[in-house]
Amino acid sequence: MARYTKIEKKEDNFALGRENYILLIIGLLAVVVGFLLMSGGASGDPNVFNPDVFSFRRITLAPMVSLAGYLFIIYAIMKKSKSNNPS
Repeated sequence: MARYTKIEKKEDNFALGRENYILLIIGLLAVVVGFLLMSGGASGDPNVFNPDVFSFRRITLAPMVSLAGYLFIIYAIMKKSKSNNPS
């Protein structure tokens, strides 16, 4: 008499689905790009003022890109995943 063993499919019980993790990575990249846009503008001589510190890119664009990245990360966490349905 042959024994048949039932092989159950092992499910990965991650907190988020694959799509959520992809969206998290996109949001993280947006935050990193925002911080990279803020960098620079330093002067080699501390006695010389560099007005490039107050450029549109560093004062307006970079914080908006970083904030959008953080908001996108929150969205990625809160989004219901299709693969995490309990049914």
